[in-house]
Amino acid sequence: MTPSDVSTALSAQGYLPDDGISTSVFLAMTLERPLLLEGEAGVGKTELAKALSAATGGELIRLQCYEGIDVAQAVYDWDYSRQLLHLRAAEATGESTSMTSDALEAELYGERFMIKRALLRSIETIDGPPPVLLIDEVDRADDEFEAYLLEILSDFQVTVPEVGVFRAERPPLVVLTSNRTRDVHDALKRRCLYHWVEHPDFEREVAIVKLRVPGVEDGLARQVAAAVEALRGLNLYKPPGVAETIDWASALGRLGATQLDEELVANTLGSVLKYREDHQRVDQHGVAAVVKQAFEKGLLHG
Repeated sequence: MTPSDVSTALSAQGYLPDDGISTSVFLAMTLERPLLLEGEAGVGKTELAKALSAATGGELIRLQCYEGIDVAQAVYDWDYSRQLLHLRAAEATGESTSMTSDALEAELYGERFMIKRALLRSIETIDGPPPVLLIDEVDRADDEFEAYLLEILSDFQVTVPEVGVFRAERPPLVVLTSNRTRDVHDALKRRCLYHWVEHPDFEREVAIVKLRVPGVEDGLARQVAAAVEALRGLNLYKPPGVAETIDWASALGRLGATQLDEELVANTLGSVLKYREDHQRVDQHGVAAVVKQAFEKGLLHG
């Protein structure tokens, strides 16, 4: 396998990577190291993990991080309802009277009553290709959880005091994403390979639009990509990502548009900009200027 093979495999799943992404994924797979992707929201970090799962055939196991996430939500918890039902059944049949309290407790806290969350599921022994573990928006978790995550990613094992040690025979493919709302600690970064994901360049964004919006005209795809590029240069509160570019092209196609004009852009801007302040910024800049730049760049690169 080579980075070129990775690029081909991801492209077949509708994800068009640049050389840097293909090389980073290749190294993460061959070195069996987690891959930390940082970048602005909407540049395709999460989509890369989904495409990687589809390309390898491994199950996508997603852990969405948030403030306050802990072991019970990320690793394992106990199914208290089933434990209670089992205890009542044991009492009803008289089984519990022949057991010591320690034996009954050991039975209640066995693997059959565990709820396995994302991190534990990702290191279970399975047939077939290893899963892809997506740890999404790790920057939203707190320091304590990040430290625990580092421990798991170092050895790919989890100790459950009541049950024992779960250890991965083959480590999962791990992709962590961060929108950089805060800095991820150096210790976690050292454990990972790192790649900063940029917005795609103009030609790649055009190719993405044409791939993800079947039937879109080439001229419209180019104008949309150029218009989004212009919008990203306006110092917006939330610059549009690739997902918004695709949404905008889809909306324009549904309206039967073949090219942009001021009225069409003004009426569909909600497909690509999601904050009132950003709409006001575009109004101040002038919709006509965005359309003009879209036409000029679309023709120049056509």
